[in-house]
Amino acid sequence: MPVLINFKVCDNASECDGIRNCPVNAFKWNEEKQTIYIDNELCIDCGKCAESCSVGAIRFAKDENEYDEIKKEIEDDTRTINDLFVDRFGAAPIQSDYLYQEKDFENISSNSARPIVIELFNDDSISCLLKSIPIKEILEAFDKESIFKKVQLESNEILEKYKIQELPALLFFEDGKLLDKIEGYYEDENSKELFEQIKSIK
Repeated sequence: MPVLINFKVCDNASECDGIRNCPVNAFKWNEEKQTIYIDNELCIDCGKCAESCSVGAIRFAKDENEYDEIKKEIEDDTRTINDLFVDRFGAAPIQSDYLYQEKDFENISSNSARPIVIELFNDDSISCLLKSIPIKEILEAFDKESIFKKVQLESNEILEKYKIQELPALLFFEDGKLLDKIEGYYEDENSKELFEQIKSIK
């Protein structure tokens, strides 16, 4: 077994790049157990799953000694899943309270007594949880007593209405009116750029 997964720093999502990049379908998603796993009978030891993991949660060992070293590193990792699993921009939602369907969009965007930030996304726009910016930081940058919701899109209707070219997108509403929008994904390392845009919204 040359591949190890550090679930302490893995969002364990079905959108994992390891699944997308495995050439023999050995890196899989188990729907029943809701987890990623490796089918060792199919694995050809190519390491492409580890190469595709930008946060280093998937590790590939070239030999038994390296395997033992990586295993010990994972065991000694002091991080916990609670440190990682907070709702983040561009990632699958953790709290179901945040998640709405496309049919709910008009209601939540126009009937809030407080300013509201709505993230639009679809299955193709979901990125790795660990590299994403926490929603709490986005709301702090907006500097208003605001509400946050995620809306999962199934069609292009809302995209066309608001002339959105790229997902995920953040829409900022107040009193039912669109203040501004920000399109495209921002990783944690680009948070300053995103926060500057948000702070300019009046």
